[in-house]
Amino acid sequence: MLTFWVDLVTVPLSVISGFDQGRQRSEQEHIPSITVIIPAFNEQEVIGSTITSVLEAEYTRKQVIVVDDGSTDGTLGVAKRFAPDVLVLHKENGGKSSALNYGLRYAGGDIIVAVDADTIIGRESLKEIARSFTRSEVVAVSGNVKVLNRENWLTKCQALEYIVSIQIVRRALDRFGCVTVVPGSLGAFKRRTLDEMGDYDKDTLTEDFDATIKVLKTGSVVQARPEAVAYTQAPRSLPDFYRQRIRWYSGNFQTFKKHVDVLTHPRYGSLYELGFPFMLITMAVVPFAGLVVWGAAIAAIILGQGLFLAEIFTLFVLLQFFLSMLAIEMDSESRSLLLYSPFFVVGYKQLVDVITIIGIFRVATGRKLPWTRAKRMKSTEQIVEAVA
Repeated sequence: MLTFWVDLVTVPLSVISGFDQGRQRSEQEHIPSITVIIPAFNEQEVIGSTITSVLEAEYTRKQVIVVDDGSTDGTLGVAKRFAPDVLVLHKENGGKSSALNYGLRYAGGDIIVAVDADTIIGRESLKEIARSFTRSEVVAVSGNVKVLNRENWLTKCQALEYIVSIQIVRRALDRFGCVTVVPGSLGAFKRRTLDEMGDYDKDTLTEDFDATIKVLKTGSVVQARPEAVAYTQAPRSLPDFYRQRIRWYSGNFQTFKKHVDVLTHPRYGSLYELGFPFMLITMAVVPFAGLVVWGAAIAAIILGQGLFLAEIFTLFVLLQFFLSMLAIEMDSESRSLLLYSPFFVVGYKQLVDVITIIGIFRVATGRKLPWTRAKRMKSTEQIVEAVA
């Protein structure tokens, strides 16, 4: 029931949003200045490629700042090779939020764009982000993050997950100006909005989600820009995947807990009516419902209702297939990823659900939640191929 409800709401809205953005392609009269901030900690393998992609992005009024957050490897040295085109700052290790706040002190742009140190942005991405800010009511914009290293089952499932999430769910929320996450991989805020909101907070592991909710609570418009593309590295092994997702999901529920007042205050508009409840249902209710479904499936087999179970399974596989196909076509992506859509019914979905539930209990029990990340690729060959 929840799956059908989500699809019934999001699919039509995402298609409408896609048509609307397709018509909004006029050139800008005013070109706002942009500051790109790249926080980095022990990213010597990838930081050079990230900086290069930002410098090569086609935009006339841009400032690039790299904040080395107390790295113990060669990150600072690699970044300094790009001076004076890049302002390189160094500080003691304090976490990503601290690094972003430090970079803001030196930022002179009207728009602040955050880019993760393992992310390669497209040549037109800054232009596309700036185009969204031509509407005065828009104060933040989310980019389109794609998986770069599609080399095994796990990374290809993540690639499809990103595409469906951005092209279906995020486009639907964009229709209401209520995109709930401006990602750290590629996300932008008006500088004035950040000044009014205050610094990035350090009390959650997902500073991007927290900052977006803080902005939405002011009644501002947050939109998505699928044409603003960035390529990021996805975890290649299950241990790395677990480390990344347990941080994401734990941080998400820290943020939910922090902003739980949204659920009881209609003054928050579309965040109260749609954005926050939607994310709470999909992130908290659906994983537990999945466990109930598996219990019911086992009971059905025991009771001799295997044929009925097979019919239901086939129905949901087809539903996920067509949902994935729509997202792939909207994003002009590789149709070969459709082969991985059944795993969003059995396999990959249960993996994500289990990690989500673990994250919920970690936050609920007050366990200490350290910052974790996946290992980086040492080769840049895939990066060059993807950008080309």
